[in-house]
Amino acid sequence: MSEPPGVVVTAAPIPDAPSKQLNAQRVQPLRRPGRWITTVVVLVLVAQIGHGLATNPFYQWDRFRYWFLRPAVLDGLLVTLEVTGLAAVLGLLGGIVLALGRLSGSPVLRVVSWTYVWLFRSVPLIVVLIFLYNFSALYRTVSLGVPFGPAFVTFDESRLATDMTVAVIGLALNEAAYAAEVVRGGLLSVDQGQHEAAAALGLPRRYQFTRIVLPQALRSIVPNYVNQLIGLVKSTSLVFYVSLLDLFGTVQSMGSTYPGDIVPLLLVATVWYLILTSAVSVVQYYVERYFARGATRALPPTPLRRARTALAGLRARLREESAV
Repeated sequence: MSEPPGVVVTAAPIPDAPSKQLNAQRVQPLRRPGRWITTVVVLVLVAQIGHGLATNPFYQWDRFRYWFLRPAVLDGLLVTLEVTGLAAVLGLLGGIVLALGRLSGSPVLRVVSWTYVWLFRSVPLIVVLIFLYNFSALYRTVSLGVPFGPAFVTFDESRLATDMTVAVIGLALNEAAYAAEVVRGGLLSVDQGQHEAAAALGLPRRYQFTRIVLPQALRSIVPNYVNQLIGLVKSTSLVFYVSLLDLFGTVQSMGSTYPGDIVPLLLVATVWYLILTSAVSVVQYYVERYFARGATRALPPTPLRRARTALAGLRARLREESAV
């Protein structure tokens, strides 16, 4: 249809003022007064605790600085690290053996492994250490040979059972019971279809375990056992009762010699245990992040990357507010 001559038809312009107003408006976050009130209360409590720690003369922070890096304290710290390392390795090896025994087809191995785990998880660690410390009173010699027959090799138990040996063996025996459950839980976490698929391919049982089951089980075993190490670090404080001067034992001994410095010495031990457990926690985080590969779509960001992201967001917000 043709238009009349001299008439020009143009489309009416669409007003864009509402769209500009909508673009100019910022999305307002949901008001959460309860969260702000809780945050303020927590900050006030933290400030009060920090002020009390800094200003209370009872803590004697000058004596804390004096004792913190003393050679005696550092020697006790090295003993703690040595006992923790040896007990962790021996406990993990024993836990693997016990876990395989509980999953074995032999009823004897299952019963013996279950009894061991039940016994050492029921008896307090301090009782185990004291019992081993007095083991020479029950058996003065230890021999290897035929049961109810001749002995081939005989050892003097009093020479073998040094303070370090008693501490490491006691902690390792106790740790093996808990490590066994960690390992067993990791092995049971592998989907049964993986076992069936490996068996359907005709793979040997040893190959099935080392190449298919174990790599998947480590995703659950390793992070949980690293978490178990935190408890082991704190459990080393009990070796003082078998005459081994670890970090806690050194602090206790120094406190008896210098009774006026008991509180700063306890603070020294507390801070060192915090440092050790924090280091284990950092290792645990990265171990969990490593074994999370393939299980999650994206790996969780590291604390450093998270801090960089938060700092970049804060800078962008400041630039946006300054521009407005």
